Amino acid sequence: MSTTREPDALLLGGPRDGLLFTAEDAAIVQLEVDGLMQRYLRTSNREERNGIPLVVFVYDGAGAPEGGEPAVGAR
Repeated sequence: MSTTREPDALLLGGPRDGLLFTAEDAAIVQLEVDGLMQRYLRTSNREERNGIPLVVFVYDGAGAPEGGEPAVGAR
C-alpha cells in the first residue's frame, strides 16, 4: 500500500511561490528558508492546476525562527 499523497495545496507569494504540497487540514504552513521562518496562511480560495483542485495558502511574512524579532513581509 502506498502512502504517497497527491498535492492538494499551493503556496502563493514569498520565497516558495508556486510550490505544490499536501496540506490536509493545516491552517498555517511555516517553512525555514535562509534562517527565517516563512509563514503562509490558508485561504478559502481555490486554484486548479493540471485538473487538480488546490487550496491556496498566501504568504504572510517572515520572522526569526525563535520569535526574537518582529515579522517582516507582505502586510
